[in-house]
Amino acid sequence: MAHDIRRLFDFLYYQNENQPINNSLNTKKNGVWVSTTTAEFVEKVNAASRGLLRLGVKPKDKIALISSTNRTEWNIMDMAILQLGAVNVPMYPTISSNEYKYIFNHAEVSYCFLSDEVLFEKANAVKAEVPTLKEIFSFETVKNCKNWEELLALGQDNSNQKEVDSLKDLVQADDLATIIYTSGTTGTPKGVMLSHNNVVTNVLDSAPRLPITSGNTTIISFLPVCHIFERILHYLYIYKSIAIYFAESIEKFPENLKEIHPHFMSVVPRLLEKVYNSILEKGSALTGIKKAIFYWAIEVGLAYEPYGQNGWLYEKKLALARKLVFSKWREGLGGRLETMVSGSAALQPRLARIFSAAGMYVMEGYGLTETSPVITVNCYKDALFRIGTVGKPIRNIEVKIAEDGEILVKGPNVMQGYYKDPEKTAEVMTGDFFHTGDKGEFDKDGFLRITGRKKEIFKTSGGKYIAPAAIENQMKQSRFIEQILVIGDGQKMAAAIVQPNFAFVKEWAKRHHQEIGSTLQEIAGNQKVKDRIMEEIEEGNKHFGQWETIKKIELTPEVWTVDNELLTPTFKPKREVIIKKYKDLYDRIYA
Repeated sequence: MAHDIRRLFDFLYYQNENQPINNSLNTKKNGVWVSTTTAEFVEKVNAASRGLLRLGVKPKDKIALISSTNRTEWNIMDMAILQLGAVNVPMYPTISSNEYKYIFNHAEVSYCFLSDEVLFEKANAVKAEVPTLKEIFSFETVKNCKNWEELLALGQDNSNQKEVDSLKDLVQADDLATIIYTSGTTGTPKGVMLSHNNVVTNVLDSAPRLPITSGNTTIISFLPVCHIFERILHYLYIYKSIAIYFAESIEKFPENLKEIHPHFMSVVPRLLEKVYNSILEKGSALTGIKKAIFYWAIEVGLAYEPYGQNGWLYEKKLALARKLVFSKWREGLGGRLETMVSGSAALQPRLARIFSAAGMYVMEGYGLTETSPVITVNCYKDALFRIGTVGKPIRNIEVKIAEDGEILVKGPNVMQGYYKDPEKTAEVMTGDFFHTGDKGEFDKDGFLRITGRKKEIFKTSGGKYIAPAAIENQMKQSRFIEQILVIGDGQKMAAAIVQPNFAFVKEWAKRHHQEIGSTLQEIAGNQKVKDRIMEEIEEGNKHFGQWETIKKIELTPEVWTVDNELLTPTFKPKREVIIKKYKDLYDRIYA
């Protein structure tokens, strides 16, 4: 029964007892989908646990898991670690070797399991500087690295299964399950401590909001599982006996969609932006009547409101647009996609409208690693869907808005604290209430709207407050703008540092026979490009008060990525790093 689920590994045993399936976890190997049945999942978890015991792993030991893609092995190791009372320390594959070293040492990691050669080189480069790290195992075959199959072989002999079972029985709901190092846009990462109870309650309390029925739903998973958002979804899928198919990579993602035909998936706004832009590119290449119909359908889609709020005439147009245009979009995304849940960054309302109009509802939610993560989420049924909001709080969670507009949260999902950092923990807690650092407001019907990050809100020299997030989100709707950072703290006006969408700018120049140069340096320095992007900014400025409008811009000659450390692993611009790196552009704006 669901009330027997108190610890994270209980989800697996619940699936095994209630509704075992023959494709619980599915990973593509050498071009073929390899399925793991529920029974095999349980068997491998126990073998891995027995192997870990033979390596000398004890309760409370910290074990790192790092994978470039989501995969079956990650989920097996997660359960194997947890049922021994050990602690899973999941890490972003994209962070630097130095950050690996910091986390390994700070968490005192004893073993590390990772996916491939690239990650092995990063981890191995710092292994000598991590006294607690005994061994690294890889899921793929990597030269000079132990393979995780050796761990399973070590656990083949089941004579110590009794020991596994008794350790499993000792694990309590309030025991520490995982330490997740947040990628923060500022400073060294903080280790968020989440107990079994924090995450289990969040899975069970979110479940009623997700349109997932047991057994007959297919899921594609590609958001990093080291992020708590995707991870609680995995536990939810396991709880509901739903087949999880792991996407091979972001490049192969479109191909995987067509093979898997998922009903549901989690997304980040960046992905939806990319999908929408590629659809627009195909549309703009059409001619004649086809092009006219395409743009008419877009117009209809951008006016979408749920529950027939636009009246019967609009609903008739929408039905026609779905038949003529949107059905093809859905086909491109596998043909069966009904719902996407979006998290990790603010979603532009136009994306929620257009995809929902196309019959693929986008439900935006809100949460933080510190809250395991879900606080609020939209849901189509029961009139719980409102575009432009992050939905209503899930059950058992109390949300209140502080006097300065900050969102405060209380509930069983709130973390145990930051690992080895009682000071930082005390800074974010008032009694049982966690300070999210985000500002927000409830509308009259109880839907939460996020208005910006408290730390990022700045004041111009004229004493006016500016919340950059809303402005950046508006401007990123332009196809010319890939990334943007609004600046102006203590200055007389707001301005912006912009990373152009170089691919689109080149295409625009070709279409309009403009000579803009070929290197990124030349394009970013080209006045015509800058003027054209400023036109887009001026269009976006119409949505804001005079004091908030962006008066000047400079373009960066580089693409901002996670690898060059200008973006966090969840693709949020690192404010301080970008301002420091582009100090010359900043000075040029305010000279």
